Amino acid sequence: MQSKMTDVAADKTDPAGSLSSTEKEPDDLIEEKNQENQPAAEGEGAAGGVYRYIKEDLFTSEIFKVEIQNLPKYIGFNDLKKFLNKHGINPHKIKLFSKQMFAFVTFKNQEERDKAMKAVHGMQWKSKVLSVRLAKPKADPILKKRKLEEEPLNIQIANAVTPLWNVPYEEQLKRKEKEVEGVLQKLTREIGNNNKAMLPWLFVQKEKYNKICCPLEAIRPSPVQTEYRNKCEFVIGVGADGEDKTVGFRLGKYKGGSCAVVSPSETTHVSSEAKRVVQGFQQFIRTTPYAVYSPETYEGHWRQLTVRTSRIKQTMAIVFFNPQKLQEEEIEELKRNLHQYFTEGKESGITSLYFVRMGQRTSAGTEDLPCEHVTGEEWIHEELLGLKFLKRHHTNTPAAEVLYSAVGEWAQLDQDSTVLDVCCGTGTIGISLAKRVKKVIGIELCQEAVEDAKANAEVNGLTNVEFHCGKAEDVFPTILNAVVSPSVTAIIDPPRAGLHSKVILAIRRAEHLKRLVYVACNAKAAMNNFIDLCRAPSNRVRGAPFRPVRAMAVDLFPQTMHCETILLFERVAYSSNTDI
Repeated sequence: MQSKMTDVAADKTDPAGSLSSTEKEPDDLIEEKNQENQPAAEGEGAAGGVYRYIKEDLFTSEIFKVEIQNLPKYIGFNDLKKFLNKHGINPHKIKLFSKQMFAFVTFKNQEERDKAMKAVHGMQWKSKVLSVRLAKPKADPILKKRKLEEEPLNIQIANAVTPLWNVPYEEQLKRKEKEVEGVLQKLTREIGNNNKAMLPWLFVQKEKYNKICCPLEAIRPSPVQTEYRNKCEFVIGVGADGEDKTVGFRLGKYKGGSCAVVSPSETTHVSSEAKRVVQGFQQFIRTTPYAVYSPETYEGHWRQLTVRTSRIKQTMAIVFFNPQKLQEEEIEELKRNLHQYFTEGKESGITSLYFVRMGQRTSAGTEDLPCEHVTGEEWIHEELLGLKFLKRHHTNTPAAEVLYSAVGEWAQLDQDSTVLDVCCGTGTIGISLAKRVKKVIGIELCQEAVEDAKANAEVNGLTNVEFHCGKAEDVFPTILNAVVSPSVTAIIDPPRAGLHSKVILAIRRAEHLKRLVYVACNAKAAMNNFIDLCRAPSNRVRGAPFRPVRAMAVDLFPQTMHCETILLFERVAYSSNTDI
């Protein structure tokens, strides 16, 4: 049987629990501002603390530091320096954040600092009234890093893969909704910049919806907040506790200098079934003579373990192994040992086991790597919205049901509708809508995903569904032009980077396509798609534009800052310019 890699390749919304991502996307500016503008906590200046250096005899201007707020726009470092010098103020150092309109300024002694605070606070500069406050010293970066490393490993890994683990869930939802609101604010500005004809409509929308282009509906929470992941990629390496052949998550990225691996046993988002598989697999590889693969030297064998679980208690494990120069007999013996270990008296819960030979520089998730079936069933099944799927690309089944239900609701479908499921993966969204419509047409790049989609349609007894393999930018125009239907709706669920611009141009040209539901796993990355859908017609962009009419976030990834964003776009009616 051909590879089972489709699941790995088709997983387009997988921000937590993967080999290549550690969930940390730190905003250094915000971190520094938060760190520096708070008063020092009691004891932080004591020996051993990250502010210990300010108590030592060596000079540091960090002790005499202020933050100047509400600076004018578009000023530079030299502008600020000249302004301060003009008023008799001689700073030691200036750190300017012009986009945020504030600066940190340090002085050589308390007298000069106090003089500056008295002179600048309340002063007007280019119609801006400045304010000044004391700022906290910058933490010693070496001691700060050392302090982080002294935290218990379970806290370190929680911070790495689920950075919101200690934030109340309601607050997590508020933060995610705020992120989506920020995306809509930017989209609103871009629509105005790229389509002047929409300005009257945009003005009305902003008045209605708090300065954004369309209503932002309340975020829909995940029905489960813990143990929700049904797909995880676990790296294999040296443990942070020094234990060799440890299966789990890296504390940081390799390029950041961290290869240490921590067990997922105390993580909140990984299922107990997956943890059991990890534990059993770790025990097995420690009995073998084969070393862990090193990304530094490209030596070693054990690389990765991917675990998929389903709500009907089926579990697939995919073992990634670098054969290096091993003889075929040795590899076959290893596979027999894997088979024996996981079928004879072991309570791992594995119902399907595959083995993948991964070469030196291939990355996890490469779709053309053949999977060798070792033991158990060839498939695992999942139930979603009353349907049965052989494989699936989502990672939180209950939340995926919430997402797909919203997509179906927003698409306004009926028995005359044709649904174009673009970047359909294994067909989950289109198949979930098939019984409501006349026809579903799916488009997907990965051939195996297309085969799986066809199998999923067949297992659910659907005959009004068809799937096409190819690049969306190549296949979509031909398919769209061939569709004859009074009601055509496109559902777009692309990879994180969004759709190719050629697909957007084809959508714009297809005037009979009036409605489009865009599911973005990274709304910021999809911004260019949104803008192109709405921009004014031109020689390059033909056809009437779309405009956003509804938006909403759906939380598929509790304990992280990631969520799905749904936007409903409708075609502008040019029959009356007053409609624009």
